[in-house]
Amino acid sequence: MKLIDFIKLVLKHKVILTVVPIFFGLLAVVLTNNPTRKYYSQTTLYTGIASGSSIDMNKKFNYLATNNAFDNLINIIKSRDTQEEVAIRLLAQHIMLDGPNKTYISKKAYEELQELLPKEIHEYVVSTKEKGKTEGSGKPWNKSDYEATFTNLMKLKVKNNSNFVYSLLNFDNPYYSLEAIAKVKAERMSTSDLVKLSYETDDPGICQQTLEIYNSVCIKKYKDIKENGSDAVVKYFEEQLQLSEKKLRNIEQRLLKFNQDNDIINYYEQSKAIAIVKEDMELAYKNGVAELEGSKASAKRLEDKLRIQEQIQQKNQKIIDGKKQLGQLNYEIGLFETKSNKDAKLLNKIKELKEHAKNLDLEVKKNVQELYTFQNTTEGVPIKKVLPDWIDKSIEAEDLEAKLAVMNKQTREIEKQFATYAPAGANLKRIERQIEVAEQGYLEILHGLNLAKLRYQDTQLSTNLKAVDPPFYPLKPIPSKRKIVVVAIVFVIGMILLVVILFMQFFDNTLKNEQIASEKLNISSMGMIPKIFRQKNQFDFGNIQERLMDFIMHNFNQTLSELDREKRPKIIIIFSTKGNEGKTTIMANMVHRLKRSGKRVLVLNHSNLKLNQVHSSQNAWLYKFFGYKDPRVDHSQVFLENVPEYLDEQCHRVFKRDSQYQDITNYQELDFDHSDLESSFDYVFVELPNVLETHYPIELISNSDLALLVCRSNRLWSAADKNILNNIKENVQGNLRFIINGVEIEEVEALLGELPKKRSNTRRKLKNIVRFQFYSHNHI
Repeated sequence: MKLIDFIKLVLKHKVILTVVPIFFGLLAVVLTNNPTRKYYSQTTLYTGIASGSSIDMNKKFNYLATNNAFDNLINIIKSRDTQEEVAIRLLAQHIMLDGPNKTYISKKAYEELQELLPKEIHEYVVSTKEKGKTEGSGKPWNKSDYEATFTNLMKLKVKNNSNFVYSLLNFDNPYYSLEAIAKVKAERMSTSDLVKLSYETDDPGICQQTLEIYNSVCIKKYKDIKENGSDAVVKYFEEQLQLSEKKLRNIEQRLLKFNQDNDIINYYEQSKAIAIVKEDMELAYKNGVAELEGSKASAKRLEDKLRIQEQIQQKNQKIIDGKKQLGQLNYEIGLFETKSNKDAKLLNKIKELKEHAKNLDLEVKKNVQELYTFQNTTEGVPIKKVLPDWIDKSIEAEDLEAKLAVMNKQTREIEKQFATYAPAGANLKRIERQIEVAEQGYLEILHGLNLAKLRYQDTQLSTNLKAVDPPFYPLKPIPSKRKIVVVAIVFVIGMILLVVILFMQFFDNTLKNEQIASEKLNISSMGMIPKIFRQKNQFDFGNIQERLMDFIMHNFNQTLSELDREKRPKIIIIFSTKGNEGKTTIMANMVHRLKRSGKRVLVLNHSNLKLNQVHSSQNAWLYKFFGYKDPRVDHSQVFLENVPEYLDEQCHRVFKRDSQYQDITNYQELDFDHSDLESSFDYVFVELPNVLETHYPIELISNSDLALLVCRSNRLWSAADKNILNNIKENVQGNLRFIINGVEIEEVEALLGELPKKRSNTRRKLKNIVRFQFYSHNHI
């Protein structure tokens, strides 16, 4: 949408965009004629949450923790419990007064309260001291009486859900209900340590006293919650510390009894000493066993050496005998050698004797060597010296056996003691581990207790809320926002109307104008006809209609000129999908134009050509009131004249729809009176009934020279319309056009340009500015 289109839309609805907001503005003025005067007061609490002093010197600023603390405080202020206490304390103040006191309650509010109070409520009021002498407090009641009265009212509230106090809190009382107290606003002032409480009500005394009570209640509740929480933590750690200490003592007693039962002074040193002794004993025993075995082996070896003496004697005898035989053999060899003289037999005998002597010599040498071995050890020691060694080894073996027997006895005793110490070590380790765990738990709890006490002290410092700005008594009521409210209502209503108009304009799915209709119908346009409404010389409809008909006839002639010019007559089919589309009126004006140009025209219609004059006069005054055009049709215009007035009967026939109607292929096949007709015509116009409501001759349409669809601009193009038009398109070879009827007069400017209308110079200049046409009047 262009800017100029938007402005035209606004100007079109300018009356309703002006009248309706003004009406609601006047209505708001009437409804707010007697406004309630509100009084405003505020107070400021210093919290010290963000930058207050702390015992913890290492405490760092935590943005999230600070915000959380402020959220907690504000939620405490807004809690139902706090609101109930404030409301009941305020009620206790007022029912303890002897009469209205502007500092606490106005006369009007006091009288309304007295009318509201039941008689039995005074039984809960405590008054024991002389009023006005209240320990220098300056209040018209005694503090102890006030607290006692408040306590009685609180007990009455929780007694049941139908008592006066409970009902007062939960209904809509303007001062004592929870709904009224909830109007107290609490907010943090920027990023400071300050929290501002503000309140508005129609009684200045109640406004101030409500905030003052709120201060005291919030300070007390916040301190109680914080300190009670920290105190509970300290008590918890103290209880856990006692339990942990008792548990540690019990385990230590178990350790003491265990050491006494097992004669343990220092388990680790004792077990270490026993282990060392056991290792030494095992090593000594193994060495003793090895020495014993060595001594026994040496003694046995010496015994074996002492047993070969007999063998020595036998070897000596063998050596002597061998020497004797060797001497005899040598004698015989020498004897035979002297006698041999190369006697072969003797030589053989000598050879045998020498061989025998040689073997005997070797045997003697062997025996001598063995005799040496028998008489000496392998080391060459004489056998005579071995006997003392054998005696020594035997004695040494007996000594070692005695020592090993003693060592076996000692080892068994050490093993018994070791068997006692082995499980004792595991049990002792378990007990020590339990002591260590208990001791660590004790130290952790002790550390937690110290931190809890530190936090408790820190909480006492941080919960010290102070009212740095006490609530003030408001003398002037809050300035009325009546003007702003009225202006806001006028503006909002105007914007809502404008949005609704734009919404309707945006979602307007009607054919509307030639361009939109061409896009929806997907066929070429032949022209448009505006809606002819009643108006007071605003537009020259006669001239506009003439110009638009000129465009239509120009397009009509141009379309038909593309066909065979010699062909006569030209068949023009006029149809619409629904009734009351204006096809008869448009056809009549086209025929009228052709007749004036000297053309011979035949009009075939399914009914008479008398136009239906639709009178839409209902609610015409309402349209005029809201600045819209008169919706009634101006039947005095020449364009809407009845066709019979300028079309004689020779050129007009009415055809009947029979059973063959939908199958005809030529206009001459239609059922109409052919008598008294001229022999030839230049144009034949056939107006068909509504194609959605009756069967239509598709062959007649396809054989025509031009099929002209007439449709209203203010109608929706439905799926049924689209389907039947697509069916006609498939059978018509390109000669299908449409005329859109009843368009808004402003849409005609798309064809005719700016319509002639009385406009001031200022309006023309503003229009050119909106169109960004600053130099449109400059000559070239």
